[in-house]
Amino acid sequence: MTDDMKAVAENLIAAVPFARTLGIEITDIAAEGDAVRAVATLPDEDRLHNHVAGPHAGALFTLGETASGAVGMAAFGPYMHLGTPLAVRSDISYLKLARGPVTATATLGRPVREVMEELTGGARPEFPVHVEITRADGAVTTAMTVVWTIRPNGSS
Repeated sequence: MTDDMKAVAENLIAAVPFARTLGIEITDIAAEGDAVRAVATLPDEDRLHNHVAGPHAGALFTLGETASGAVGMAAFGPYMHLGTPLAVRSDISYLKLARGPVTATATLGRPVREVMEELTGGARPEFPVHVEITRADGAVTTAMTVVWTIRPNGSS
């Protein structure tokens, strides 16, 4: 992770108190053109468990949403003077029982250039971020897509 991306990770966690409360860490962010990816982890702690001793569904959702936000900041951070990123909607599927520490890997689902063309053209663009959450053995426990927008400054 470059120093610039480390700053993105630190700033995102600093700006989102709930992610800090859960102990989420952003461990990697990479942005090369349209290939933008972020990795975040959730620790295995009793306080985060559900009734079957795995991470609570809400904690898994927050992990995925945090990783998706890191992708948005890495892809569009240089353009934040033009607008504010906001999550619009999400879809999540719990596929297998998650146990132990889990890792979310998020990837940008739309070219940066297309999104920026819409934003600078006066539209409120949307872009998906796809997330897979895995447990230590590599099994995918959760699949998620978070659709984000960049609300142009001055609009509601």
